[in-house]
Parts: sequence; structure tokens; C-alpha cells
Amino acid sequence: MQVEQLKALIRQVPDFPKPGILFYDITTLLKDAQGLRTAIEALAEHYRQVRPDLVVGIEARGFIFAPAVAYALGAGFVPVRKPNKLPAATERIEYALEYGTDSLEIHRDAISPGARVLIVDDVLATGGTAQAVARLVEKLGGNVVGIGFVIELSFLGGRSKLGNYPVYSLLQYER
Repeated sequence: MQVEQLKALIRQVPDFPKPGILFYDITTLLKDAQGLRTAIEALAEHYRQVRPDLVVGIEARGFIFAPAVAYALGAGFVPVRKPNKLPAATERIEYALEYGTDSLEIHRDAISPGARVLIVDDVLATGGTAQAVARLVEKLGGNVVGIGFVIELSFLGGRSKLGNYPVYSLLQYER
């Protein structure tokens, strides 16, 4: 299966989670064995030459792709979670949402200074979450070598929030 064919596996749900929003549902991609394999292999192949030490996955759907990409690259996996979900000492970051703020946490000992870190998530929308995770990684001394997504909602301009980080997405939606 070719990467371009993955769009046919993504269900578009109008008016979810609220009226006027078109939701790109990856559960239909995930249940397709060849589609899932293609997405993971394509992400891993793009980052093979980057040689990350760690792949960071963002809760929740980043947990689906990041560990599989880490495995394919021979790298470790580090979860970034919502507050109060990790059992040991954490570093927390608060970031702005369209209406309010949110927070994410990572174990303080998850990333060694100088580690080469790839961040993986399912969707790049406005970019705030990925930007926050990149800042967390750097706060712990990690070196962000890439930020990868299965889907990019280009019309939301999230890539612009990610500045000089190398950003890659398998699929782009213009609207």
C-alpha cells in the first residue's frame, strides 16, 4: 500500500466534537492491518537516517504510533502524559489552548542530556501540544531531531508554531 492511499482509510466525521468541526478519525486506519503497517513503516523510514535515541509519544493517540516507530528504529520510547498519570518525579509544562490552558508531564529522568529525540503524534492541528512537548524535551537536555505526524491539518497553520524543528507529516489536509 502506498502512503497516498492512507487517506481513503481515514473517516471524516462532520460536526464532531462540536458543530462546524470536521474530525479526521484514524480508528478506521488503525483497524486496517496494511494501512497501519504502511503508516508506521513510512514514519520510521523517514527518520531512519536521523537515528534518534528516543521516540516521545504524546497521550493519547501518539501512544499508538510512537512505540511502533521506536521499535522499527531501534530506539527507546518515552510517554508524555496528562498530569498525575506518571508514577515518579515529573517535569510539567502548561500551554495555551484556543480557550484556556492544558498541561503535560514527562518523567524527569526520561531523557538524558544530549539525547536525540523524535516526537511522534497522530495529528498536527494548531501545533501547541507538539511545541509544548518539544520545550519539555529541551528542558530535560534533549535534542529534538524531528517531529512527525500521520496527519497534518495544514489549514490550521500548526507547522508555523514549530519554528525551526524539522516537521514531517505523512498526509496533509487543506480543508
